Amino acid sequence: ANGVIDTLGYVDVFRKLNIKPDQYTWWSNRGQAWANNVGWRIDYHVANSALAPHCKEIVVGRADSYAQRWSDHAPVTAKFNL
Repeated sequence: ANGVIDTLGYVDVFRKLNIKPDQYTWWSNRGQAWANNVGWRIDYHVANSALAPHCKEIVVGRADSYAQRWSDHAPVTAKFNL
């Protein structure tokens, strides 16, 4: 619900700000997973309930091509206005 991990009081700020489908941060090296964008979102930014409202942007830095990838993960960048 709105990105809140209720039991701990933390917010998944990516889910709070981004509702686009297919936003993955990791792709297997098997079966053309990157080319087909079949992956998992296993890299997170979480914030406590006081900090989370200050997150204004979060982006998955998926490379433009397979050759430009740094690894099988994509960086996730969060910007906060404090």
